Amino acid sequence: MTSCGAESTSICYRFILSSKMVSFEMNDRKKIGLGLTGFGVLFSFLGIIFFFDKGLLAMGNILFLSGVMVTIGLKSTMQFFTKPRNYKGSVAFGVGFFLVLIGWAFLGMILEAYGFIVLFSGFWPTVAVFVQRIPILGWIFQQPFVASFLDRFRTKRVPV
Repeated sequence: MTSCGAESTSICYRFILSSKMVSFEMNDRKKIGLGLTGFGVLFSFLGIIFFFDKGLLAMGNILFLSGVMVTIGLKSTMQFFTKPRNYKGSVAFGVGFFLVLIGWAFLGMILEAYGFIVLFSGFWPTVAVFVQRIPILGWIFQQPFVASFLDRFRTKRVPV
C-alpha cells in the first residue's frame, strides 16, 4: 500500500471505481464524522422501529447532519445543500427535520425521506458499484438483468 500523506494517524484507503483508482485520506476528523453519521442512521432506524419515537428520530437527525458536516466540512456541506439543483430536496429535508424536532415524527420522516432521495439520488450509481464489490451481494448485482438496470444510471456520478 502506498502512502497518502505525512500524517502518522491517517490511513490511506483505495477503492476501485469504474477501473480507476481513487484514494483519499482518512484522518481523525473524518473518522469522527463517519461515526456520528453512522450513529445518526442507527438512531433514526431505532426511532422508526419503535413506532416513530420522537426523541430517537430527533437525535438521529442531529447526529446525521453533524456527522456529514464534520466529515466533509461546513463549507462543502453548505455548498451541497444550497446548489440550485438541490433546493427541492434541501427544503423538503429541512422542513421534515423541523417537523421531527417539534414532534410531528411521521409527517417529518416522510418529508425527510423524500428530501433524502432527491438530494442523494446522484450518489446511487456509486453505491451500486460499491455493492457489486461485496462478496455475496455483488454476485446478485452482477446478474445480467440487474446489471443492465444499473448501467442506465452509471454515467451520473456526483462527487461531494
